[in-house]
Order: sequence, then C-alpha cells, then structure tokens
Amino acid sequence: MAADSPPLLRTHIPRYTPGGAPFDGTSSEDHSAPIHIVKHASQLPYEFLNPSAESQLVIGLDCEGIDLCRDGSLCVIQLAFPDALYLLDAIEGGESLVLACKSALESSYITKIIHDCKRDSEALYFQYGIKLHNVVDTQIAYSLIEEQEGRKRPLDYYISFVNLLADPRYCGISYQEKEEVRILLRKDPNFWTYRPMSGMMIRTASDDVRFLLYIYHKMMEKLNRRFMWHLAVRGCLYCRCFCISDNNHADWPSLPPLPDSLVAEGFEPPEEILSVLDVPPGKMGLVIGKGGSSILSIKESCKNFNRWLQGFS
Repeated sequence: MAADSPPLLRTHIPRYTPGGAPFDGTSSEDHSAPIHIVKHASQLPYEFLNPSAESQLVIGLDCEGIDLCRDGSLCVIQLAFPDALYLLDAIEGGESLVLACKSALESSYITKIIHDCKRDSEALYFQYGIKLHNVVDTQIAYSLIEEQEGRKRPLDYYISFVNLLADPRYCGISYQEKEEVRILLRKDPNFWTYRPMSGMMIRTASDDVRFLLYIYHKMMEKLNRRFMWHLAVRGCLYCRCFCISDNNHADWPSLPPLPDSLVAEGFEPPEEILSVLDVPPGKMGLVIGKGGSSILSIKESCKNFNRWLQGFS
C-alpha cells in the first residue's frame, strides 16, 4: 500500500475483532489512519490498480457528486482500506483518474462494501463505462438480516446510512454532520464541486466510508449461507438496475450460481424479480403525481396484493 503525497488529515477506522467489544464511537491511536487526497492514479495502492487472485481486497466505496446518476457530475470517489482512506478528486483528476479504477471496480478479486449502490453504479456506467461488480451492499444486507431474524419490515423500507450507523448492533453512533451537509446541498447543489475541498467536505466524505469495513464484518457474522447467496444476487441486480441497455445486460457478469451446498440441502430459491421503469427526462413528475399520489397509489396496490396472496398461504 502506498501513496506518494503526504496525507492532509488523519482519521480513525474502527477495527473489527471477532467476539470483541462493540464499537462505542471512541478511538485509540492504534486505529489512526491517513486520508489521502488523490489526483493521480499513481497515488493509489498497487494492489487496487492491479487486481489479482493472489492479493484479494475488501474495501469500502462511496461516491459524491451533483445529482449523482447517469447525467449528474461525479466529483469524489471514496475508498476505505483497513489502514488508509483515499478520496479521489474526480474533478481535478479528471476522467483518466476514474478510468484507472475501472479494473478494480469491475474485479471479482476486490469486494466493494457500499451502502445503496444503485445511483453510484448508474453514474459509473453511463459516464465512464464502468460495470460495478462484486459489491456487498449494506442496505441490502441489513434487510436480509432483519428477514433472517424474523423481524418484519415494510417491503418499501430501506435503511439510511445515518440510521444504520445509529443501530447499536453495528456502530451505535450519531452522524449529525451528514444532515448538516444535506441542508447545505439543498441550498447549494454544487457543494461537492468546490476546490480545494473544505474540512467539512473531507470529513463527510471520509465518514461515509470509514465505518463500512467494520459494519461489513458485523453483518457477515450474522448472515447464514442462504442469505449470503441472496446478498450476492441482489447486489448484482442492484448494481445494474438503473443501467438499462438494449442488450439486456449481456455484457455484465453472470449472476452468482446457487452454491452446491444449498442445492444438496434441497433449497429452491424464490425468483428474484427486479422491475425498472425507464422514465423519459423531465417526466418524473407525471410518474410521481401531485403530492406523490401516483407513487402512493402503486404502493398501496402492492400492499393489497400481498395481503391477497397471504390469504392463500
């Protein structure tokens, strides 16, 4: 692992210890890690730029930008390693810096831990031709753990990263600055474009990824083999759900097959259905409806259909 430029700041990355005490938000100097502002690919770790079976990695990943999607501007890519954070400046580093990450972001040898991958994947695909692969989405993992442990959640419930951090089973800490940044973004959508990056930008970008590896390990100790397979499949589906193409994702990696051990147990997986509505530019308001009436009507119809199905079970 190497970065030639001196780090601007340091932060603390919580370390996971199997069977260890829960993370309580405090840090020790042993967990101190540098934050590197990256403007050139040469500042990134060799193992990241050159994925291989011999040097497999697990890293945290997030992206920041303006209205991040197929058309919005990607401004920062955050990478969390166990011993350092890398904030990739996509504005000053440009397209060449982002494309230098293509092999890593598409590699099966690098597991990317991310919370809600959909829009980040969409931006990477349409703007840079990057097909995000081999992700563990903590938003999906949270829902699967809830299901595995018998806690019923509404079908349309997706936990936010702030609420995930606040859950004492994973971190149990407050992330107030995230809400402050949301308020700033509503006032000034160009927040992530300003250079040099402010202290708040660096702190927020770092906080969005520095806990991901810890949360990942906490989640992996909870999930059984069946739900681990569901996590892998849904991660693949969520990465491509907004990346609509004419070839029906033929150029994307195949979905993970059902493990032989589950086949031997006679497990028959339910069909995973991902429905995507391709809305023309400027027409989203028609889909949402006045005061969200159309969306609310669709949600209520789905609930009624589920209740009807349950009557036959």
